Parts: sequence; C-alpha cells; structure tokens
Amino acid sequence: MADREFDVIVVGAGPGGYVAAIRAAQLGRKVAIVERESLGGICLNWGCIPTKALLRSAEVLHLMRRAKEFGLSADGIGFDLDAIVKRSRGVARRLSAGIAHLMKKNGITVVSGEATLPAPGRVAVTGADGAEGLRAKDVVLATGARARVLPGLEPDGDLVWSYREALVAPRMPERLLVIGSGAIGIEFASFFATLGAKVTVVELAPRILPVEDEEIAALARKAFVRQGMTIIEGASVSRLDRQPGKGVTAHVAREGKVEEQDFDAVIVAVGITGNVEGLGLEALGVRVERGHVVTDAHCGTGVPGLHAIGDVAGPPWLAHKASHEGVMVAERIAGLDSHPLAPGAIAGCTYCQPQIASVGLTEAAAKERGRKLRIGRFPYVGNGKAIALGETEGLIKTIFDDETGELLGAHMIGAEVTELIQGYVVGRALETTEAELIRTVFPHPTLSEMMHESVLDAWGRALHI
Repeated sequence: MADREFDVIVVGAGPGGYVAAIRAAQLGRKVAIVERESLGGICLNWGCIPTKALLRSAEVLHLMRRAKEFGLSADGIGFDLDAIVKRSRGVARRLSAGIAHLMKKNGITVVSGEATLPAPGRVAVTGADGAEGLRAKDVVLATGARARVLPGLEPDGDLVWSYREALVAPRMPERLLVIGSGAIGIEFASFFATLGAKVTVVELAPRILPVEDEEIAALARKAFVRQGMTIIEGASVSRLDRQPGKGVTAHVAREGKVEEQDFDAVIVAVGITGNVEGLGLEALGVRVERGHVVTDAHCGTGVPGLHAIGDVAGPPWLAHKASHEGVMVAERIAGLDSHPLAPGAIAGCTYCQPQIASVGLTEAAAKERGRKLRIGRFPYVGNGKAIALGETEGLIKTIFDDETGELLGAHMIGAEVTELIQGYVVGRALETTEAELIRTVFPHPTLSEMMHESVLDAWGRALHI
C-alpha cells in the first residue's frame, strides 16, 4: 500500500502537537496527527487538567472547613475520594472529546497507533487496524515525556505511585511519602494533606521547590509545615521495603545517616524523561542527550524537515511552552517569520495551597549575572481584597535592574497568583520598565493592586505598607 501524502505530520497529540496541527491547518496545510493513546496527551488526560480538578476539590474542602470565619455553618463536612477522582476523570474526558472536535473542525486526519520514523519525511504507524505509512515534507515530533523512574523506586500501582496512579488513587493513605518537591510532587502533597493525610516530602536539593526564588520557597515551606507536612531537605530515599497489604518502609538518607520511616503509600515525583525510544531517531541522525531531543532555537533537529517541540525537546516542561513552540514551528513551516522562544518569558505555576507563580530571573540568578537590583515586595495582608477573601497569606516580589528599570523577574505566593502572574509576563514581553508599571492604573479592590504596590516598593514608593 502506498504511503498517504500530507504536507505536515505531527507525532503526538498533546498540547504541543495538537496546537501545531491546528495552526498548520489554519495556514492551509494538509495535516495528519498520530497519537498512540488519547487526544490531549499527558497534560490533558494525566497531568495539568485532572490534577487541577483534584486540587479544586481540595480547595473547596479547605473553604468548607473555614465556614465559621465567613459567618456560615457547615455540618458533617467530609469527602468521597472515589467521587473526587471520578469528577477529575470526567473533566479530562470532556476536554479530550473537545480536542477531537477541533481536529474534525480543522480538517486534520487523526491516525491512531504507534509511530516510527524510518526515513526523513516518512512516518510508519502501527495500530489496532494494522500498519500504514505516511509521508510529508515536514514532520513535527511532539511525543512528550513520562515520569522518571529510579532503581528501587519503581511504581507498582499499589504501594508506590507515579502521577498516573496518584490521579486515580485506590485509597486514601493516612501516611504518605512524596519523593521530590517540584511542581508535581508539591501539588500532590498539598492535595492529600488537605484531605487529611500525614504527608512527608523528601527533597534531594538543599530546599524544596529548587527552581523557585529562595525567598518564595522559604515562605512555601513555612506554610506547608503549618499545614502539618513534614519537609526533609537535602535527603534521598535509598530504598523502599514494600509489604503488600501493610505499607512501605522508606530508608531516608541524610547527612550520612539512614532513618527508616513507615508509610501507607509513596508518590515518586523525581522529574521526567522524554519519549525518545523506539522512534528511529538515532538512525536519522537526531541528537538525543539526557533523554531529550537536542534542538536549535527554532525547534529544528538538524535533520531537514524534522522538528521537535514540547517536553521531548527538554525544559521547561510546561504545556504552554509546548503550545507556543507548536505555533512557532507551524508558522515557520509555512514560511512566516517566527521568533525563537525566550525561556525567561515562560511563567511557571504550581497549584498548591498557597499557589506559587514566577517568571524571569530569581534574585540569586540576577545577582549572579552582575546586575544591580531594586527589589520590591508587597504582602497579601496589606491588600483589601485579600483581607475580604480571607486570604492574607502571601507575597508579591518584583526584581528590577536598577540602572534601566527592566523587569527582570517576578515571584509570587498566595491566592490566585497563577492568574496574576500573566500581568508581569505581558509586561516583560512588551519590555516594560518600572515607569510604565508605576503609571498603570490597577482596578480597586483587586488582588492585582499588590502587583502595582510591589513595583512601587522597589522604588521606595509603596502606599499601603
């Protein structure tokens, strides 16, 4: 059977792949997209979206327990873990169906199966209905990533969970160990702690949330400890002794000593690795380093017509980065001008309680670059809307170049900061200085006023502290 011909073939239907396919179709290309599991990829089905659905349930439970603070009464407060999980899976299914609609609307051919790249411009797909070949001048690799597995810490679906098992937790653990304190680990720690689990977080780095600004991470640590979490930093789990039906004994190594601790379940969240195996990349001459495809600034792999986007192409491992790269590559294929993605323009968001968000340089990174800084801070407790909401725990921190007024970075912790951060993201994209931000009128009463006050504080002009 002859290969089916297309202009563009996208391998992987996650937030990078399906967006690349849509944009290419909008630009008049004949597009096929290959997916071995579900449309929407890990993010929509097993990551970003279903975790936020779980965390929303935890947030509502947290507010219900605080009912008396708001002059309300709520009796018999509790939760049904199975129902929480069911709602989360329903949200994922609904959005996956929405992606299918978008593919049909844009005239994109969806091919189900496992893909390999036998030659430049060719994709072989093996699915339930057999094998077929596809051909196109341009192929976009968007195969994503999976949880990194360390020897001795392999998930088993019963006592030791990856993010997949944690999303459909078979039971509510009384004692939970979370290994790793990046966004994934901290979000699950926050979810189960809010539901009442006694959570211990073990982090190999000297502090939790190692990619965040040190000041913000320290505030997060204090908040988590107040919530009842145990945080062990500068430590590793050297071994897990599994006793089916009973629990897990973790061997926690720190400062040359090993301590044994018992848990009902363990979540392993020690990073991710790209899905690069079995595609035939080595034979094509694609460079793969540390589990990820090496690309140039425009997502080129060095092989003519082969592009790589999203998690498979390395950090930051964020859905919005993948989607932006998908649009950039589709437009580049169509001959339009495309600008390389600036890593410092990508915001990071962690949906724990309290939320954390950031963009640009941390204070430490800015100092390492020899910048003379002006730093502004504004606490939630000084904001009228935050007080009215009963959300007075938090801080907005802004970092500027003292000489030019350039906004180098912004870091936040508190209610709804994952929504607020976009204001600074837009500011950085527009190359805004402190002068424009100071002249900007922020609506009252809003949490966003704290963003203004933080800028004012950097120049000694804060009004409400």
